[in-house]
Amino acid sequence: MLGSGRRLLTALLQAPRWSFQPSRNMRLVQFQAPHLAGPHLGLEAGNGGGVINLNAFDPTLPKTTIEFLKQGEAALSAARRALDASLPVLPRSEVTFLPPVTRPDKVVCVGMNYEDHCREQNVRLPQEPIIFSKFPSAIVGPYDDIVLPPESQEVDWEVELAVVIGKQGKCIKATEAMAYVAGFTVANDVSARDWQMTRNGKQWLLGKTFDTFCPLGPALVTKDSVADPHSLELRCRLNGEVVQSSCTSQMVFRTEQLVAWVSRFATLYPGDVFLTGTPPGVGVFRKPPVFLQRGDEVQCEIEGLGVLVNKVA
Repeated sequence: MLGSGRRLLTALLQAPRWSFQPSRNMRLVQFQAPHLAGPHLGLEAGNGGGVINLNAFDPTLPKTTIEFLKQGEAALSAARRALDASLPVLPRSEVTFLPPVTRPDKVVCVGMNYEDHCREQNVRLPQEPIIFSKFPSAIVGPYDDIVLPPESQEVDWEVELAVVIGKQGKCIKATEAMAYVAGFTVANDVSARDWQMTRNGKQWLLGKTFDTFCPLGPALVTKDSVADPHSLELRCRLNGEVVQSSCTSQMVFRTEQLVAWVSRFATLYPGDVFLTGTPPGVGVFRKPPVFLQRGDEVQCEIEGLGVLVNKVA
């Protein structure tokens, strides 16, 4: 999958080598490159730009986002110094983007969390957050393939704002919850509707957690780089056609409410990912329903955060 994702990215985004210009917009990425051993941590040079290698700038920094977050302010200060420097950047064509977070302790998902999505289904707004999960093994990179499993004939798309936790917390107050948030990224909550809605006692987990069912990325945009996470346009395109278009202002429960709610039941750890719900336009509620087919391309985009581009294989 990494190879096909890299070929797709190379075809879509060719960029010359250039110097990184100072910016306060911090966009953390995990990446690989042919001349580097193993995954590295970097900064995306603007939305859609190349990558600065943070580990080359400061070899003491971890090579994964979760370990970076665990180091707290010390690691963030080093990354800010990199932002203020004029440093060489690897073109996008020379790197493979990995998910901005890999192997988190948990992936928390929220159902029915957009007012317009509830209206689409003619259901009442939930009175408390509806929580389910994906296994972390479902996470893939922003340009990797979505693989259709033979067990399902009804695989669907869902563009979502993803929230990444920055530090450990339990029983967090809503008024303090944003202090536990590291930043935001784009997610596609890929869903096997037959398994979600009719199989396995109508429990959602299996239908949500097939391998490759959680494309994530391309960057973890730190919260200080996002003016208002609850006023972002988001959209999904299927083969170039817009199928979802809304705004995060439609969220029933916002980030701080979700973090506080879930932390009542489970300790949150650095790197935990929250998928905060999807707007209307998913395939299962179309007339007739539309599901992903081999060869399709799904693009999930959130204003200022970036675009996922995933082929269906």
